[in-house]
Formats: sequence, structure tokens, C-alpha cells
Amino acid sequence: MRKKALGFALCAMLSALCVSAQAQQQQKVPRIGYLTGSSLSANPAWREALQQGLRELGYVEGENIVIEWRAADGKLDRRPALAAELARLKVDIIVVVGPGDTLAARKATATIPIVTILAGDPGYGFVASLARPGGNVTGLSILSPELSGKRLELLKETIPKLSRVAVFVSSTGTEYAQVTKEIDLAAAALGVKLQQLDILSPKDIETAFQAAAKGRAGAVIVRLPGPILSPHRKEVADLAVKNRLPAMYERAEEVDAGGLMYYGVNTPDLFRRAAIYVDKILKGAKPADLPVEQPKKFEFIINLKAAKQIGLTMPPNVLARADRVIK
Repeated sequence: MRKKALGFALCAMLSALCVSAQAQQQQKVPRIGYLTGSSLSANPAWREALQQGLRELGYVEGENIVIEWRAADGKLDRRPALAAELARLKVDIIVVVGPGDTLAARKATATIPIVTILAGDPGYGFVASLARPGGNVTGLSILSPELSGKRLELLKETIPKLSRVAVFVSSTGTEYAQVTKEIDLAAAALGVKLQQLDILSPKDIETAFQAAAKGRAGAVIVRLPGPILSPHRKEVADLAVKNRLPAMYERAEEVDAGGLMYYGVNTPDLFRRAAIYVDKILKGAKPADLPVEQPKKFEFIINLKAAKQIGLTMPPNVLARADRVIK
């Protein structure tokens, strides 16, 4: 009888331990890493959109999910160390913003799933294809190179006599070659000559504007990495006004800061949709099996204040196409 009682007690104890272990496993709070080369305050609407998307799926930061926020604050050489830190923390997923952030995360880990928000195009080299990303990276496409030609087209519609355009790019950018190719093709079709100006750091921006003015450019396309441009949005807008150069940007935030025009993807929508990838991966999906999503929302924004400052009259047909007009 004693042996039977001891056996029952042992079984009960093992069962309790199993239940306890299962309960602890069920109570494990997912930990998400977030990496950006810019500062966390540079684009607050982006972070808010990601958090909103997570809340819509039942994830509340500080309650049933932890987010490890990491930002290089424009010091791009810090990104590898920050990515390695997130890998050492063994986060469940790393959400990254741009191409440089994605590259740093991919070098830091080949096993932790990576969701890239602004670098999901195959041209960046992080995914094999939209349908089958392969590896541990998936995310969202922004059609960045493809939209470069459309931005030049809109500038030409705004200024019909436009013949020369300065393009601010950074040769260190992951997408540099593809973007340059797309703009060259559009320029040839529109009969526009391009003046490409390579900007490697914020200190090159003012010099680039001077070179554009000296080269008699009639407009500027600002196509720079966020860590270089984001902290200097107001400065860039002011320089465009000072040199009386209409400027087209690749981020809406630059127009809100005083820039003239933006055409492209609705970026906050991408961040909100990134939460869907986080949810699917936490529920067991593999990044390699999650197709990269193409943008669903685009927007064209015109800042009439900026137009007035440089003496530019926006054509009615161009104004009519704007999704938002800043007056």
C-alpha cells in the first residue's frame, strides 16, 4: 500500500510539474526587437503605426509583448552592434526599418526572423523574390526604384519647360544602382538631363544645393537615406527655398517639414501592416514562406507654402491629383 501511495504521489508531483511548465510556457511574453539607423523621435508616426497594428491584433506593449527599441541616432556605424545586441537577447523577431538596418540584422543572425519595412524589394538583395523570400527575411515592398521615374514625371508636369534636374543620392545606399537606372530611363523618355550629386554625409547637403544651382538645375529630386536626411529636414527645405529650387522628396515627412512635393507609398500604413507579419511569425509561420507584400496605399502631397516661397505656380491639373495639399 505504501508503494502504491508513493507511486500515486510521484505521479501527482510529476503531473503538477508538467502543468506548471506548460503554464510558464504559455505565459512567456514575446520579445520583439526594433532597429533603425535614425533616432526614435525622427518619425514618431511610423512607430505609432506599428504599435497600433499590434494593438489591433491583440498585442499591447508592456502587457503581453515586449519591444526592445534600438536606434543608431544617425551614427550608422552603430547599427551592427545594436543588431548584435538584439541577437544576443534572443528576441523572437527583429523589425527593421531601412536597407542598412536590414543588412546589419541579417549579418547579426541567420536564424531570428527579420521583418523589413522599407527594404523588401528584391532589388535590395535581402529576399529572393516577392513570392518566395527565402532565408530569414521577409516584409514589405516600397517599390522605391520604380517610383523614382514617377517622381521625375510629376516634376516635369509641374514645370513643363524643365530640362535639367539635380538628383541627390548616396552611392553608399544599398539600392543606389537600381534607383539610378530607373531615373536615367525616365529622364531619357522625358528629355531631361540629370545632374547626379553624391551625398555621403549631412555636411554635403549645402554643397550639393550650390552645385545644383551652379549647374542650372530647374528642380531637385532628394533621394537620400533616412539617417542622413531625417535630422536635417528643415535645413534641406530651407536650402531649397534659398536656391529657389522645386524639390521632390521620397518621404512625406520632408514635405511636412517645409518641402515642396512628395509622391510615394503611405509609409505609416506599411508600419501598421508590419504587425501582421509579427503576428504570423509568433504563431509559427516561417519568414521564407511569407510573401513580401507590395504597397496598397500611395499618396501625392503638395506644399503650397513652399511653392509660394520659390515663386512657383502649381498647375491646376497637378493640384487636382494631390491627395493632400498643405496651405
